Amino acid sequence: MDSIFKKASREIILALLFWLPQDRRTRIERWLRGRDETRRLERADVAVVSFGKSGRTWLRVMISRYYQLMFSIPERVLLGFANYHRRNPEIPKIFFTHDNYIKDYTGDFDSKAPFYGKKVVLLVRNPKDIAVSQYFQWQHRMRPAKKKLNNYPAHGTEVSAFDFVMDETVGLPGIIDYLNLWAREAERIENLLIVRYEDMRSDPETELGRVMAFIGGDTPDQTATREAVEYSSVENMRKLEERNVFWLAGGRMKPGKKGDPNTYKVRRAKVGGYTDYFSEDEAAQIDELVAKRLSPTYRYDFEGSSVDSETEASRAVQD
Repeated sequence: MDSIFKKASREIILALLFWLPQDRRTRIERWLRGRDETRRLERADVAVVSFGKSGRTWLRVMISRYYQLMFSIPERVLLGFANYHRRNPEIPKIFFTHDNYIKDYTGDFDSKAPFYGKKVVLLVRNPKDIAVSQYFQWQHRMRPAKKKLNNYPAHGTEVSAFDFVMDETVGLPGIIDYLNLWAREAERIENLLIVRYEDMRSDPETELGRVMAFIGGDTPDQTATREAVEYSSVENMRKLEERNVFWLAGGRMKPGKKGDPNTYKVRRAKVGGYTDYFSEDEAAQIDELVAKRLSPTYRYDFEGSSVDSETEASRAVQD
């Protein structure tokens, strides 16, 4: 209800400013969104941060299911900031953010200062796979207003997958800059856990256990963890999406078009799947860009897959 009120208030303000140039209205909208996100971050016990299409919905469903099992919360209610906390104060307020707009309000474009004193789960994914997933998100699920707000190619524009992925603003360069800034700021965040999508795919029970231990500060319930992972399998999440189980979450968990897998929120969930969409030469250019520019903090090799999850790559970055 709180988010609905804020959205309505924001839309009223923007409607009253119809006479301003579009670029000015866009800056104001980003500032308003940043203000709302900053206030929510200040109130949160935990922030889960990720670039879009990094597996956040999957992690969110797993965490939701864990708390549903532990605290008898209805299945249709997806975790949304403080809604579980209001049902049971033992559940922390968890703020999920793509960290798109906070800087527009605070002015912290080159730091993550608003997160320094927070408990933060940073969910990352190979940027090559993110970029391809973003392409399909832009094609099939993204609203025209959101495209305009975040400087994506205009609605209805014909753009190839390769041109989109290599675009300086919405493609790989922007994704890499996002991840690199978080890598530079990691040591300044008092309580940070880095979770990689690839490790969640290879061993979801272990990774969810790490997340729940970090969030709760103690050993999570193994049975609830295992059942939450089973519930959140790719196959079951697609079924949940088709049945619109999480209808209370609005359009977040609804397919754009039933029967078209490219329009689903849960699309492929494939590690290294970016290579399926490019020629050898295009894939080589993508690999070269990431190899040159991505911080080694996340310990990705540059062949489209991650290093062995038994290595240091699966460690938390914590003080």
